[in-house]
Amino acid sequence: MRPLIQFKFGFLGLFVAEVMNNPMDDIQLFIFVILFLSTLVRSTFGFGDAVVAMPLLSMVVGIHIATPLVALISLTIAIIILIQNWHLIHFKSAGLLIFYTFIGIPIGLFILKGLFENVMKLILASVIILFSLYQLTKPQLFRLVNDKWISFFGITAGILGGAYNIEGPVIVIYSTLRQWNPIQLRATLQGYFFPVALMVALAHGLGGLWTQPVLFYYVLSLPLVFLAIFLGDKLHRKIPAKQFKQYIYIGLITVGFLLFLNTLIN
Repeated sequence: MRPLIQFKFGFLGLFVAEVMNNPMDDIQLFIFVILFLSTLVRSTFGFGDAVVAMPLLSMVVGIHIATPLVALISLTIAIIILIQNWHLIHFKSAGLLIFYTFIGIPIGLFILKGLFENVMKLILASVIILFSLYQLTKPQLFRLVNDKWISFFGITAGILGGAYNIEGPVIVIYSTLRQWNPIQLRATLQGYFFPVALMVALAHGLGGLWTQPVLFYYVLSLPLVFLAIFLGDKLHRKIPAKQFKQYIYIGLITVGFLLFLNTLIN
């Protein structure tokens, strides 16, 4: 646990001194704008913050700061939304999804990792894009009225998460097919993502990735993060259910294209 608490109380003094002695520059402002926009997307739709934040932050501060910073912000968003909307969570579905995801994760780690990785990512991106486009044009053909298929979606998400860290789109697709209303869908997604985000954040802390710059940017961004969560909560309540699902699939198409492009570039 030593790396997790290494900053102790001395970090507070360093943080205050850093803020007082160094006015915000253009790079810091860009970082906070990215975190605000990515949080707004996550708070409004229930997912998508990492897709917005990671590529841009990685170019500005590097992957070693961007990854733990986004994980801490993601955990913060999940906690606040859960506190606000815990009574709206479909607990049975969220619990089963988490259970089956944990079954799938080791399968992904031991079977798929490194095995035609780019090919698998391109196939997944294509499936996400084509499925979402189909749902936008034929929204009534695929519906799930119960959790009969939850093991398939949960294990699939776990395999993809364990191998490629991309379990999110599968869970979002399942949530939309279950025809939950926007508020319940958003809350249940956080119920699923919270334990995942918690484990990732703790792993970063134990691994010594909670460095002073990460904690500095995290603490300083919290006011904007809280504002974005508040605004996102207002926005998602104003979006009609039918349009909300359309926006979800447009978001998935965006995720698919970014995954496709990122795989081709790397």
